Amino acid sequence: MTTPARLLGTALAGLAVSAGAGQAAAQVSPGPPDTARIERELDEINAMRRDLARQMQALDARVDALETELHGPVATADAAAASPAELAEAPPAQAQEFPALPVPVSPTQTAEAGGIYEPGRGVVLMRRPQGELVFSPFTYARYINQTALEPTYTDAFGRTTRLHLREDVQLQKVTLNFLGWIADPRLRYQLYVWTSNTSQGLGAQVVVAGNLGWRFNEHFSLGAGIGSLPTTRSTNETFPFWLRNDNRTIADEYFRGSYTSGIWAWGEITDKLYYRVMAGDNLSQLGVDAGQLAAGLNTVSGALWWMPTTGEYGLRSGFGDWEGHDKAATLFGVNVSRSREDAEEQPGQNAFENVQLRISDGTRIFQPGAFGTEGQIRRATYEMLAMNGGVKYRGFSLDGEYYWRWLDDFKTIGDIPFDRFFDHGFQLQASAMPVHQTVQVYASGSKIFGEFGDPSDLALGLNWWPLSRQELKLNGQALWLDRSPVGNNALPYPVGGDGWTFTTDAVLKF
Repeated sequence: MTTPARLLGTALAGLAVSAGAGQAAAQVSPGPPDTARIERELDEINAMRRDLARQMQALDARVDALETELHGPVATADAAAASPAELAEAPPAQAQEFPALPVPVSPTQTAEAGGIYEPGRGVVLMRRPQGELVFSPFTYARYINQTALEPTYTDAFGRTTRLHLREDVQLQKVTLNFLGWIADPRLRYQLYVWTSNTSQGLGAQVVVAGNLGWRFNEHFSLGAGIGSLPTTRSTNETFPFWLRNDNRTIADEYFRGSYTSGIWAWGEITDKLYYRVMAGDNLSQLGVDAGQLAAGLNTVSGALWWMPTTGEYGLRSGFGDWEGHDKAATLFGVNVSRSREDAEEQPGQNAFENVQLRISDGTRIFQPGAFGTEGQIRRATYEMLAMNGGVKYRGFSLDGEYYWRWLDDFKTIGDIPFDRFFDHGFQLQASAMPVHQTVQVYASGSKIFGEFGDPSDLALGLNWWPLSRQELKLNGQALWLDRSPVGNNALPYPVGGDGWTFTTDAVLKF
């Protein structure tokens, strides 16, 4: 919109440049040019032009503010407007769910800059009083070496499987996030394209999905679409701010839920106390079409967390003290989940980034003949309780979580020698930053106490941010496994993995 202020600024700029040029011409005398004087005056004129450009920019910003006041508000910074955590891991993994919208800048500035980069959020492709569009990618290249693992695995029922052990380099994952708001700052959207390249050839290898939301106030926001069930801390929108790059401890992987279609709400209950609850179709919908789903919203999950000392716990309440807290930051949380699962709505055996209900030797409970008989479980109820806590202080962090899981209320075909399964376990993760926001060392491990074995794991790793910024991270990790009950091509460990595996990742996100 052309305004009197912009016309005035343009006219002033033209007059100033013309006057400067005329003055320079008037001072030119016959004979050889005075090079030093000309260069000095050119410097003065250029300085005047830069000063006028800054004044123009300030005038534009004032005009935009007045137009916004006249025609309607644009988004302002409001940390409470965000989902207290943001959409967890990717597939949608690294996506952000309805984040707080930063203070807008002049549309003229945006156009001149060709887009604004906001660290931790992405590139602002468009920001106007009518809406906002932000682009945020995530990807990493991985070298993996599993050749030190035992080549075969025997489960609790005497079945032996030969493992496919890998040594390769993959562009492991690519996620392209597009998010923002439209028409009204309360109307949020997130759309993403996600692929796990190690799973090329499998179903749902490329996912195009997203979600919509409406922020009523700081206490209540509502979203719908594909979302992460808040079954554990890692699925409560902490991704990708983990110690390990894009892989969990085996206990967390074993007990957790995943992504599904549904509806969810989140907000601040009181100062420093937050919640997120979701009702969904099942525990994990990746690789499962609507025709496979049982009727009804059969899954509910909720998280409640409290940050009593500082009221925050770092970026997305993730793991590790990147910020270097001068005052100890603390977090305590509880997650409760229940789902009625059906054999027909399970993904394929090798499906990636998904959840399979298993017992602690790695056996999938819905597979035919799973328990040494001709019977098969067709339906089962999953119930899980998880409690977590952590502290961060001056580059050090310590986080722990304990899990209890029940599988029962079976509907079967034929005879099954069991009527319920109960497992419990824990994870611990610790880190230190010997060089602030540059070098981090960590150890993380877990153990499962199950009826068919007590598997465990331990990871020792190093994260290096060579630019001392979050955009680029290099990760090296040595992972020891004791008969892992979980795994797939998207993870650094296979089902039955026993021994050492090694990964090196180069991670780009902005």
